[in-house]
Amino acid sequence: MAVSVRMDPLLEKQLEQAAKRQGVTKSQFIIDAVERALGRKNPYELMLALKAEENRPEYAAVAKAYEGWEQPYETDASRALLLERLRAKHGSSAD
Repeated sequence: MAVSVRMDPLLEKQLEQAAKRQGVTKSQFIIDAVERALGRKNPYELMLALKAEENRPEYAAVAKAYEGWEQPYETDASRALLLERLRAKHGSSAD
């Protein structure tokens, strides 16, 4: 459903800037604000729900399946690997 709202130009500019900072559209920003105002989107309650979900046995099983998949980013090792691949592809010896 479409809704039209008239607002002060300064308020609209602040809305545009806030939405841009959050990386969302003005419409999504307004929807989020209305949901929070109506109590439908309380960040604290969402956090509690997520924590409760994390404590479920099914969640632990899935988390264990992905254990060790994420490797920390090592700058020196990544650079060396990239240089090795570039040398193999282009035959260059420059660093």
